[in-house]
Amino acid sequence: MTTAPEPAARELLPTATPARTWAAVRELLRPHRAPAVGGALVMVVATAVGLLTQPLLGHIVDLVTDRRPVGALTLPAVLLVLVAVGQGVATACGMSLVSRLGETVLSELRERFVERALSLPLERLERAGSGDLNSRVTRDVSRVAEGVRNALPELVRSGLSIVLTLAALAVLDWRFLPAALLAVPVQAHTARWYVRTAGPLYAKERVATGAQQQQLLATIGGAATVRAYRAEDAHTSRVTERSRAAVDLTLRGVRLVLRFYSRLHVAEYTGLAAVLVTGFLLVRGGSASIGTATAAALYFHSLFGPVNTALVLLDDAQSATAALARLIGVVDVAAPAAGEGDAAQGVAAAPAVTVAGVSHAYVPGRPVLREVDLVLRPKEKVALVGASGAGKTTLAKIVVGVHRPSSGRVDVGGVAPAEAGRTVALVTQEVHVFSGPLADDLRLARPGATDEEVCEALERVGALGWARALPEGLDTVVGQGGHRLTADRSQQLALARLVLADPPVAVLDEATAEAGSSGAGRLEEAARRALEGRTALVVAHRLSQAAAADRVVVMEEGRIAESGTHEELRAAGGPYAVLWHAWAEHRSGDRP
Repeated sequence: MTTAPEPAARELLPTATPARTWAAVRELLRPHRAPAVGGALVMVVATAVGLLTQPLLGHIVDLVTDRRPVGALTLPAVLLVLVAVGQGVATACGMSLVSRLGETVLSELRERFVERALSLPLERLERAGSGDLNSRVTRDVSRVAEGVRNALPELVRSGLSIVLTLAALAVLDWRFLPAALLAVPVQAHTARWYVRTAGPLYAKERVATGAQQQQLLATIGGAATVRAYRAEDAHTSRVTERSRAAVDLTLRGVRLVLRFYSRLHVAEYTGLAAVLVTGFLLVRGGSASIGTATAAALYFHSLFGPVNTALVLLDDAQSATAALARLIGVVDVAAPAAGEGDAAQGVAAAPAVTVAGVSHAYVPGRPVLREVDLVLRPKEKVALVGASGAGKTTLAKIVVGVHRPSSGRVDVGGVAPAEAGRTVALVTQEVHVFSGPLADDLRLARPGATDEEVCEALERVGALGWARALPEGLDTVVGQGGHRLTADRSQQLALARLVLADPPVAVLDEATAEAGSSGAGRLEEAARRALEGRTALVVAHRLSQAAAADRVVVMEEGRIAESGTHEELRAAGGPYAVLWHAWAEHRSGDRP
């Protein structure tokens, strides 16, 4: 039984170091200093007001102990109500300010991430696999968002409560403070142990999840091929293996959290017992009243919530930090190098494309291209033909800049494809219709395009008629959840985007292959009109495309076997003549 080959080792997108992650956070916060300071001040006021509760309760205890009349309890009771209302209002305002700050910074981070992700070199994405970027776009962004919405406000509130409560304990009687601090060594050791252990664990879990998603996407996306090669068992085994690795890491995280909680309980009982013993000794010695000792015990008990919240949120913080580091890694790696735009601006309106001595291998020792030399003259349309596996698509992707050749060079108007910016555009047979109005889908190629320019692009590829005939014309929602377009109409849409983008060099990789025989002629005419005035390289699915090209290049086993016009190659009697004869016979046999 033939099985699908094992996938090559992936080169994951980078993850930022902790230092770089926090530097990026500071960069994002720098423009928002005023809201940050304002939110912190309001939270300080809210916490300070709340700390009046324990002394008031202690005062009530003293009044009861001294057998004061019931009327003496009225004032402290009213004050307790006022404290609760004041703390509630101030806390709501402070949490709102902190949350708004977090959402603003998160929005800026998302925008930077999406901008950089869209500008990632396609070669880099192919090496990493779609699962890695997909897990960052979905799970990592969601985890950071949860941290900002839930963990950040609570961490701010808990941190202020801890600091101010300890200060209040010292104000009651300084001897309560050392007693309360007996819990700190246990808590500090627990936090340090958890941070040291959880960070790498969550980072591994993110990588394992990305690998799991990559395998799922590869298996589901290639389901037809998997079934054709009877490779279901092999792929199921790979999915199971990667899923088990992700689950094992998740269970390790659960066990880690359970151990974390058990250590926190030890710290709580240690500190509370020390405060109660201290209060007992101070009351017996006459240094403090029962109300003061009660207030101290209540202060320490009120620390259970903030301390546990802060330490427990370390779990969310560690997970969110690991996710944030993966997002920052993409933001950094995808930042365009200085000077790339300048290089693209120097490219001619319809430049020549030179391929010199290009060889390429996806796996070392298995070359796909071998010493390919090819020159596309300005505004020349060259068709690549050959059997499957001849290297046509690989050469096309190298010209576009998706892959960098293992050896040799490619330049577009004197610059490398990677530096040519929007000079080179690629249209493949796998087109995507984005969800939204049809006109907005087209404007992705040129955001500032007017309605007239959009209509001109559709008219040029022969799509304006059916586009205007849609239920709401160019405002009709297409894509997922909207009006479904046929394969040939989706391809026309891609060609219209090409017209709007108006690149000097265009590469079509079997861009008309998805059309049936009824739509083939229409799509080929649309492609011909879209390529007018451009230097073009066309991977021809049908030899009728090759016949219409200025020049035909025949590839065999990664090399150029023939090159010339359609008529010249037919007359030469070589590989192209054989291909043409077989294709023509097939075409005539299909006709009634």
